[in-house]
Amino acid sequence: MMSWTRVFVLSLLTTLLILTFSSVVGGAAVQGDSKAVDPNGAARQVFVPESDASNFFKRRSRRSTRYYELQAEQRVRLSVNERRREYSEEQRDEYDNYVKEERDEQNERSRETNEQLREYHYDGFQPRYYWFH
Repeated sequence: MMSWTRVFVLSLLTTLLILTFSSVVGGAAVQGDSKAVDPNGAARQVFVPESDASNFFKRRSRRSTRYYELQAEQRVRLSVNERRREYSEEQRDEYDNYVKEERDEQNERSRETNEQLREYHYDGFQPRYYWFH
């Protein structure tokens, strides 16, 4: 635990030392121009007044949505709805086919069972009811 803190403190001190000397060397460098540079002038070139900055962001946030952007969003919504509709239709068709097959199988099983019961209980005296298949 102590070794990690030592390594961390030593790395921080080394970084601080390097940053300090690099700023001293940059400040001591001789510039090619003999004119003195006004530090406020550089800041004035980089930064804009607060009112301009706030107006810029107000204008940017109120940007109206372009017509082609609305069309693209509408196309995306329509395609999603179409895919959802196709999927649900496919699922419904599969379920309908499954129900139909199950119903047919159940009808076939019950018809076979009824025929077997008729054959088993037929005593030969009544006429056969072929129309009740």
